[in-house]
Amino acid sequence: MEKSNSVIISRIKKNDYPKILAFAKRLKITIKTGKKSSTLLLFKKPIAFQGGKVGILTAGTSDIGVAEESRLMCEAMNCKCITGYDVGVAGIQRIFPILKKMIKEDVECIIVAAGMEGALATLVSSMVDIPVIGIPTSVGYGYGEKGISALASMLQSCSLGLSVVNIDNGIAAGGIAANIANRSIRKKD
Repeated sequence: MEKSNSVIISRIKKNDYPKILAFAKRLKITIKTGKKSSTLLLFKKPIAFQGGKVGILTAGTSDIGVAEESRLMCEAMNCKCITGYDVGVAGIQRIFPILKKMIKEDVECIIVAAGMEGALATLVSSMVDIPVIGIPTSVGYGYGEKGISALASMLQSCSLGLSVVNIDNGIAAGGIAANIANRSIRKKD
């Protein structure tokens, strides 16, 4: 915290929370949490959001924790995030309003977290001309449990513009998306 305004701490164990909270309180550091996530963003001064814009989508509610990890990472890198959760292919009509909003807001990158067969990442990538980063999540059961089906599906997608990170790797997706968004915003200036 001496060298940076913000720090991300991911995958925190429950017994470590009190230590982190005490540390933050002692140094008067603000903590931002993610819904259904064990990741924290600590910062001294409010984040300016002077970077690019990133859209973040989840197929289902089970994917929110991983998506929130990505959101916190993007915000730590000064990006504004527009989120739409539980908009998967099981109710495909839910994707259209949030995707329209992301396009109107001119997001530079979209992160899609999806488990089961991971179809939402391919769908989104086929509908936009914006880079899409797929995060297969460990949601699922049966033959492709623990994210294996979602990972395989995203990796072999024929939709152009889709890149994929490892299962449940919201931090990497957020870092990549923020780099794309921030570089894109510099090019516009």
